[in-house]
Amino acid sequence: MTDPDDVETATYTIEAPDGETDELTVPNGLVDMLREGEDTRTEVLGDLAMLSLAQQGHAVVHHAQGEVDEEVEAYEEATMDLFEERFGTTFGEMTGHDH
Repeated sequence: MTDPDDVETATYTIEAPDGETDELTVPNGLVDMLREGEDTRTEVLGDLAMLSLAQQGHAVVHHAQGEVDEEVEAYEEATMDLFEERFGTTFGEMTGHDH
């Protein structure tokens, strides 16, 4: 069994338009397992970020108890439009979870 301390990692920087940054360190091997074709590691991480945001937005709007604010619905709808632009398919088609 490989020791987790021996796993090669890489640190990526996420930068906001206002210059705010955060760093994310991930195992290279895991990212490589998720690559398709000529995808770069950075593209894989971008895809995962978009997928995660879409999943969270979907959950807030479609699985919340009670009424959802119209502004929140607009955020989710915009996210789904951006998701489709990035992946060329809808969130529902990709995940098999559509409302």
